[in-house]
Amino acid sequence: MAYITREIERKFEKMNGFFKAILVTGARQVGKTTMMKHLAEGTNRTYVTLDNARARELAKNDPVLFFQTYKPPILIDEVQKAPELFEQIKIMCDESEETGLFWLTGSQQYKMMKSIRETLAGRLCILELYSLSQREKSNVLFDTELDFSLETLQSRQKQTPKNDVTAVFGHIWEGGMPQVYGVDDEMRSEYFNSYIETYLMRDITEAGGISDTVKFRKFLETAAALVSEQVNYANLAEAAEISQPTAKSWLKTLEGLGIVYLLKPYSNNAFTRLTKTPKLYFCDTGLCAYLSMWLTPETLMKGAVSGHFYENYVVMELVKNYAYGKSKANITYYRDSNAKEIDIIIEENNMIHPLEIKKSANPNNREIKKYEVIDKANLNRGNGGIICMCEEPIPIDKNNCLIPSSLI
Repeated sequence: MAYITREIERKFEKMNGFFKAILVTGARQVGKTTMMKHLAEGTNRTYVTLDNARARELAKNDPVLFFQTYKPPILIDEVQKAPELFEQIKIMCDESEETGLFWLTGSQQYKMMKSIRETLAGRLCILELYSLSQREKSNVLFDTELDFSLETLQSRQKQTPKNDVTAVFGHIWEGGMPQVYGVDDEMRSEYFNSYIETYLMRDITEAGGISDTVKFRKFLETAAALVSEQVNYANLAEAAEISQPTAKSWLKTLEGLGIVYLLKPYSNNAFTRLTKTPKLYFCDTGLCAYLSMWLTPETLMKGAVSGHFYENYVVMELVKNYAYGKSKANITYYRDSNAKEIDIIIEENNMIHPLEIKKSANPNNREIKKYEVIDKANLNRGNGGIICMCEEPIPIDKNNCLIPSSLI
């Protein structure tokens, strides 16, 4: 399979010239190692994986000897398996003026992240890689930052084919794991089954101390059934026959392993009675579709939850856009006690971009009336609109457009 260029490469190479160590985190199999080995081609960078028992043993017992054996510049895979290395990495960073000495990959487990942040503060850049976006699959790297203005959207439209619902649901159903890209249905099904049984079950035992894999599988399937909804710990607990605190802890483990994404609710002192419950999404829509037993893209597209899957897809495309882009943004959703909801609020450069998500190609323009709650609070509002299946950007008013989901 030909190498697929990842959007994060630009950011990675820029930060590599500035930081002494870079950690790329993300779920297993999203392509962390493939990308970094590709970027290391033609250089003299040492490679070692801590999946290797002997290397792991050495790293844990004698970090100094480990780095005499595997000399920097180095790429260390699965670094979370030997946190004992962090102190030695810190010492070596402080002894050298060279940038890009340590390239690290790891799944973002809570304990590991806390330990590495404390030890390597100021020396380490942390980047998160997700499974392939629709843009990466289509080999489209937009040259404009996303600001939701008509001008930017029209410029992006020139770079990409028109929105097509069959293609979108093909992507949603297949997901973005590089290994299932372009394979047939049987291979995809076996891949996800083995992904859950081998990687996921092993990781939840190691990271979360979870031993009842039967209940955990049930928990996972229930989470997939509740996608794009507010997290309901009571439902999750009841389905898996566990307590609510256990459901909370299991969901946190899944978030740490990069399997689910919890979208935080918007909070601002200008508003009272806002919800405090996050919304639940899967980082990879293909895994979610597999767990929900949608056997073809067509049945998923015509099924009762197609709108939920489309919302999950849009949210994760936005998350990837800002994770790899130049400027950081805060992504949340708005919901108050009157059940007024805005699907996405993007806060960037002190500006608020409100967005609704609709699977329709011709959504009702009145959806944007919801944005009045932001205007009434006198917040600094930027461009927004409705992300949908329309084929090209269409202005609704001076601040809002119908935005084709292929342009985000």
